[in-house]
Amino acid sequence: MHITIEDFVRHLDDERGLSANTLAAYRSDLTQFKDFLNDSGHVGWGISPRVVRAFMTDLIQREYRQTSQARKLAAVRALYRYLKSIDEVTTDPTAGLGGARVRKRRPKIISTADVECLLENAADATTPERMRDRAMLESLYATGMRVSELVALDVGDFDVESQTVVLARHGSRKRSVRLTDRAAKALHGYVTDGRVKLLRRVDEQAVFLNHRGSRLTRQGFWLIVKAYARRAGIEATITPHTLRHSFATHRLQGAGTVREVQAILGHASPATTKIYEDLARESRGPSRRGIDRTRARKSS
Repeated sequence: MHITIEDFVRHLDDERGLSANTLAAYRSDLTQFKDFLNDSGHVGWGISPRVVRAFMTDLIQREYRQTSQARKLAAVRALYRYLKSIDEVTTDPTAGLGGARVRKRRPKIISTADVECLLENAADATTPERMRDRAMLESLYATGMRVSELVALDVGDFDVESQTVVLARHGSRKRSVRLTDRAAKALHGYVTDGRVKLLRRVDEQAVFLNHRGSRLTRQGFWLIVKAYARRAGIEATITPHTLRHSFATHRLQGAGTVREVQAILGHASPATTKIYEDLARESRGPSRRGIDRTRARKSS
């Protein structure tokens, strides 16, 4: 199996920002499914619908409750949608099977005003740590990159002249994403000044460093985001992934297209990106025509 359950769980964490408990449930259910495949003599993820039905029959015979059966089938469905989207399998053995389907979670976004407030609170780059924080927040919102891609950046991934960063994640091709002038300036300032003061080992390649001079972790950046959100007085729950969702939605509210945003975000399918198009449309409010009709009804 080229793609492991941990690879998929990381994908869920990156794409959907699920809670630790939910990710643990996916991991547990899919480990049980994988054990069933191994015990049945199946190697790899390529199986037929008959095997999935056999797995569900096994759950019934072991007297799992219907809610547990539905949850485990939903996890298997989600896994195979992902495997098919990255061409790890050619067919989805869960397609057409009855039972509960995974309900897509609507991304949570914040307004452009809240984003600006958040970035303004990180603008006072008076220490190496604050220079780092500003560069991270500016870069995250300017590109919509995943937090895993952000903390994985190495010094060689940033090109000052073209104002681009090269992003990569497990199982996907590298892609080059352009920064805004403000983000490029913040990142360049941090790399040439702040990072040098945090560096402890000359062979360290990570762009973003913690106080020990090592690569900053996703969990470390999560705490940084929450701290700046509190300072900015943002009441909504905000995570690093909130900025990714907000970037995509705000881009589509402007002149951005689904295909463009899909390429920037690194989505395998435009269907994943279209949810942001719906959010952008809702955020714009009612159309001009709808407003005029409402006014006409009130005046009649």
